[in-house]
Amino acid sequence: MTASGQAILKPPFGLSWGDSPEKLVTWAQNHDLNVTITVPGKQPGLSLLRISSDDGFLPDHKATAIEGRFLGGRLYELTVDYSNPGENAEKTLERFEALKRETAREYGKLKPNQQQRKVADQFVTRTESFHREPVRGLFLLLAYTEVEDLLRETKSGRFSLIYRNDNYRKELEAAMAKP
Repeated sequence: MTASGQAILKPPFGLSWGDSPEKLVTWAQNHDLNVTITVPGKQPGLSLLRISSDDGFLPDHKATAIEGRFLGGRLYELTVDYSNPGENAEKTLERFEALKRETAREYGKLKPNQQQRKVADQFVTRTESFHREPVRGLFLLLAYTEVEDLLRETKSGRFSLIYRNDNYRKELEAAMAKP
């Protein structure tokens, strides 16, 4: 089973749709990175592989972590996390805006997806996201979340870029459903 015809949007880090987790594990081991594997008990066939560094950013990248989603041992989604816990929210927002421009240059104009602002228990949560779907079922989602603590007068932000191939995920689910 291959993900042919989906090359318009390839995941980063030298990955391809359908890769096995071993490719990411080997890369992480070669760079002395942390690897966390999660296998949800109520979702047979799904596994999550998260790679992060004790030193902050991943080697040769502006990302702090990546998380691959695998169905039947095959990659169908990759989240690239650009959050930096020690960074102030203004700097994080600047980096988010820069990534949004860079992503639009590389893949085309991003469309607004969602924008919300909620206030509860002295916390203000602001989210905004943008997406690009060059082919139906194959998309990018860029999401930013900012949390402001009104009581302590602190603010933090985080953002991620998600590469997702729903077409391939559906193929994998169909193949797994066959006896």
